[in-house]
Amino acid sequence: MTSLIDFDCQGCGACCSFSPTWPRFSTETDATLDLLPAHFVAANQQGMRCDGARCSALVGRVGSETCCQVYDLRPDVCRACVPGDDACLTARAFFGLG
Repeated sequence: MTSLIDFDCQGCGACCSFSPTWPRFSTETDATLDLLPAHFVAANQQGMRCDGARCSALVGRVGSETCCQVYDLRPDVCRACVPGDDACLTARAFFGLG
C-alpha cells in the first residue's frame, strides 16, 4: 500500500487536469461561490471553468510544479480529493505519473 506522504500535490496537479466534468459545484453555498473570482467559474455556473480538461485555476506544469490560484476558496469537490485515493491514482495514471 502506498503512503499518502508519497504524493506532493504541488508537484502533480493531475486531478486538476484530468476531466472538465470533475470540478463541479455540489455542496457549496451561494455565499461561498460568490467569493470565487468570476473568471474561474464556468459559464453555466455549475463548476470551475476548464481549458480543455484542465481547471483554469491551476498554474504550472502537471507532474512537475503546480498550484491552485484559488486554493483557499476551492470547491468542496477539490477539498474531498485525497492524495493517494482512487481518483488521485486514476488521474496520475492518465498522465503516466504512476
